[in-house]
Amino acid sequence: MAENIVLSNSEYKVVGTRPIRHDGTDKVTGRAKYGTDFQTAGMYYGKVLRSPHAHAIIKSIDVSKALALPGVEAVITGKDMPGANNPDASRGTQMASDNLLARTKVLYKGHPVAAVAAANQHVAEAALDLIKVEYEVLPAVMTVQQAMAKDAPLLHENLTTTELGERTDKKSNVATHVQFTQGDIEKGFAAADVIVELEFGNETVHQGYIEPQSASAIWNENGEVTVWTSTQGAFTARDALAPLLDVPVSKIKVVPMEIGGGFGGKIPVYLEPLAALLSKKTGRTVKMTMTRAETFESTGPTSGTTMKVKMGATHAGKITAAQADLSFEAGGFPGSMVSAGAQCIFAPYDIENMQADGYDVLVNKPKVAPYRAPAAPNVAFAGEQVVDALALKLNIDPIEFRLMNAAKEGTRRVDGPIFPVIGHVECLEAAKDSAQYKTELKGPYQGRGVASGFWFNIGFQSSCSIAVNADGTISLVEGSTDIGGTRASIAMQAAEVLGIAAEDVHPTVGDTDSVGYTAMTGGSRTTFATGWAAYETAQDIKKQMIERAASIWDVSADDVEMEDGVFKHKSDGDLKLTFKELAGQLAGSGGGISSQSTVDPKGAGGAFGTHVVDLEVDPETGKVTILDYTIVQDAGKAIHPSYVEGQMQGGVVQGIGWALNEEYFYNGEGRMENSSFLDYRMPTSLDTTMINTIIVEVANPGHPYGVRGVGEVPIVPPMAAIANAIARATGLRMGRLPMSPGAILEALWAKDGEPTGIQAAD
Repeated sequence: MAENIVLSNSEYKVVGTRPIRHDGTDKVTGRAKYGTDFQTAGMYYGKVLRSPHAHAIIKSIDVSKALALPGVEAVITGKDMPGANNPDASRGTQMASDNLLARTKVLYKGHPVAAVAAANQHVAEAALDLIKVEYEVLPAVMTVQQAMAKDAPLLHENLTTTELGERTDKKSNVATHVQFTQGDIEKGFAAADVIVELEFGNETVHQGYIEPQSASAIWNENGEVTVWTSTQGAFTARDALAPLLDVPVSKIKVVPMEIGGGFGGKIPVYLEPLAALLSKKTGRTVKMTMTRAETFESTGPTSGTTMKVKMGATHAGKITAAQADLSFEAGGFPGSMVSAGAQCIFAPYDIENMQADGYDVLVNKPKVAPYRAPAAPNVAFAGEQVVDALALKLNIDPIEFRLMNAAKEGTRRVDGPIFPVIGHVECLEAAKDSAQYKTELKGPYQGRGVASGFWFNIGFQSSCSIAVNADGTISLVEGSTDIGGTRASIAMQAAEVLGIAAEDVHPTVGDTDSVGYTAMTGGSRTTFATGWAAYETAQDIKKQMIERAASIWDVSADDVEMEDGVFKHKSDGDLKLTFKELAGQLAGSGGGISSQSTVDPKGAGGAFGTHVVDLEVDPETGKVTILDYTIVQDAGKAIHPSYVEGQMQGGVVQGIGWALNEEYFYNGEGRMENSSFLDYRMPTSLDTTMINTIIVEVANPGHPYGVRGVGEVPIVPPMAAIANAIARATGLRMGRLPMSPGAILEALWAKDGEPTGIQAAD
């Protein structure tokens, strides 16, 4: 492992260490409870009938035979969705409801049209075959090019385009057009000596989490709903359920189970409202679990795209202008992350003249969901290749070229914000100084690629409560689902304040009735925001403990201090108590001590990373072999370095899969043909090498410990870095993901003047 580069000024006792994870024993012994582990007496089981067509009008639904099947307890259709059928419901609520159970039209293969609750799963599955749905099949549009054509079939006849923030009367499949500008783009290109303009795109890909969606619900006789689900945000799920079920949030309780991966894909609700409505009809708890095929076909993947990027630079290496046109698939309903992509694409660079346009385009695919730095990996694949092409044209080292144009404190992003203290330059310098970058490549088809990436990170509300136990430990309850080790990173921040060991903190993820409001786990916010809530709560615990010690000693609290977990009088050396000793005296000196805090931090701070990849292309097969990989990233302050390194390596592996293999294959009717892990080609240990990590720490001034989110950035540069390495190994600039063996082979054939496709045998 490469040596981390610590540029933060503060050292700590707990923060920055590597304690054993608090949930490790339960995870490795199988005691941890995931969504599918939930069981209760008298439970019914639910299944969903899904559309076989990508685009069709629902003429009629007949559920009578299904209801007559012994063991079937209830059937629901779109007409049973309270939110959608409420005339006062917002358009957003109606669309969200229609995505869960279609009422008049199906917009993708796998679109739910009915749901069944039965005594067991076998009866539920049999009932689905008895539901008769009459469809009028319509032409499907599967790409942004098809959807944006003048004569394209409309997915939503009543949807009009929002153009630069203004609702128009134009009916099209383009839901929204956003634009960000800085400077004078024409002036910038006029000042350029070299201009590169290229087109790019990527196919639809899935987050690839191991655990499919699962949810159980009970709608009690008093109108209260309890939901057990694997979700990235219990409060986010509660907020989504309230308008869909047309009940107040106060009557909904969401209990988060352990989560077997999410990466953004488990922020939306899918089964939760259906299970609740089936429970309301049956009076029993209803449990629903997706199959792997349902997960692929009916949950939110990331967007397929078409992108055009143009950049200009002087002979001296200064980028003078950058322009991007980004068209992102939204799926069957509006809501791609194209705006985030437009904000991120040029963020690593200090460019005076910029323009980024983004189009949210409806296609007959599942509604997209976030996927780890949503939209940033897509646009980095395009933008970083153009940067690399400029460096090649100018004969400048790719890292040196980036250093010449790197964003730094005071740089303005295309969407307006000015960067505070950031660590992009430090990451580039660390990458340039890495052992890998100093190693010479050998072989005619070997290449080294470099790419940088950015994610702005987010804050949002988070809550935490702490109670001091008599044995000197603390019980900590927080509202953030633990996906990437946040129990440890949050506990460690509390332990640092209180001067106790991380192992003396007992963290629990609470349900929506047990802790204050906490936003979802996503956007690289949890260690930053919920950790801050733990910090503030621990500070209050510390204050109360000082006051209690003062009370026991009959002195002023101003004369008592705490250092390294020991409370002591500032001038009387005989008056001292350890945290554990004082905790043991709380019951007899005024009672227990506890506290709760809610924070809404604003200083999330942007995060950057730079990746270096060495690879070899087999000219006979088109196969790419990863030879070496180094990721450098600014974490601000690595609370638990092992978790940070794991996040970095995990993002790279996902990026390798996205770069080389992963994609949805659709047939002519809009049916996904590879909806299993046997056919959806994700990387294994055989597809990668040891991933070297270098953590750079440039403290974020907007956090007590300098934390920057780390979970998003690692997936941003890999696709571009690999594409740049392929370009330098073969002379081929690959414009579309995945860069599969077949795609590379056809490009090699075309380059050599040979016909593309499978060559005839001699």
